[in-house]
Amino acid sequence: MLLTEIDHVAIAVRDLEAAIDYYRRAFGAEVAHREVVDHDGVEEALLKVAESYVQLLTPTRDDSPVAKSIEKRGEGLHHIGYRVRDCAEALASMIAAGATPIDKAPRPGSRGTTVAFVHPKGSFGTLIELVQE
Repeated sequence: MLLTEIDHVAIAVRDLEAAIDYYRRAFGAEVAHREVVDHDGVEEALLKVAESYVQLLTPTRDDSPVAKSIEKRGEGLHHIGYRVRDCAEALASMIAAGATPIDKAPRPGSRGTTVAFVHPKGSFGTLIELVQE
């Protein structure tokens, strides 16, 4: 089994501060990590839930994939991040199974992780992020 656990569930939001405040009031959740990821054009706030995260994402520029997603579909579930031991191996396995990669090779992600995205067209409508810590 290449998947070790759910790393995060990513939710695209227009107003990161409002979303953080909502999760704080509704669930008592606190931000465990916050980072701007320039490569992806997003700012993220990670809310720790057991050994996983709820990742709140907001675009930092209009041409980012998250900005385009919000424009097309509105706010809400953006992708699922699966934790893996070896991102390159998991990406190769997914491609061999018929997945369409967005990233041709693993690359740096937030929190010092290594990540690769797989297109929803080859994954039953779900954008997948492979995350190696």
